[in-house]
Amino acid sequence: MRRRDVMGGVAAGLLAAPAVGCAQDQGAPRAAGAQPVQAAPAGPEERLVLEVVDAQGRPKGPPVVIQFQPELAPRHVERIKALAARGFYDGTPFHRVIEGFMAQGGDKTGTGTGGSAQTGMLDLRAEFSQPGRARFVRGTVGMARGGDPNSANSQFFIMFAPAPGLDGQYTIWGRVVSGMETVDAIKRGDAARNGQVTGPDRIARARLAPA
Repeated sequence: MRRRDVMGGVAAGLLAAPAVGCAQDQGAPRAAGAQPVQAAPAGPEERLVLEVVDAQGRPKGPPVVIQFQPELAPRHVERIKALAARGFYDGTPFHRVIEGFMAQGGDKTGTGTGGSAQTGMLDLRAEFSQPGRARFVRGTVGMARGGDPNSANSQFFIMFAPAPGLDGQYTIWGRVVSGMETVDAIKRGDAARNGQVTGPDRIARARLAPA
């Protein structure tokens, strides 16, 4: 099974996060295979609301509210909405969390290998944004993937801090507009284990709400 990780660059001043899954997933991210995407037509405004709890089910803070950005990644936004609407993310852990970098979740297996076998949906083609259009900064929400740029499926990550090394290498589909203090409180993982978390915090519920 392919592991879907986010890699941080030392050049970006962040903790390096090399892949620890299958051999073909190791190494730096590659941008090959990304396709230019036209902006999606305007539709009803919605946001994703995440209720985050600790291992004992206690709230970590106020809900995390994420503004979708379909103008950047219409197919990824459609995927996240579809999965949230059917309750896919409910109970899923933030299984990989690296201090000063990001919190990764959206995998029912909690291992970083979850994808089409769990969602029943094909992997998505990359919708990378050029740095002049969108960048990975604090609060940016992006899609995790394997070594193949077109391997995103359900896993996503929320940035604790800017990471220029990710710009143009991973798909950006949203940004946190409320509840960043809850994101900051998500339990960190073990740096020696590539950020893997023991007794991780979880998404108790993910729901769509009007903007």
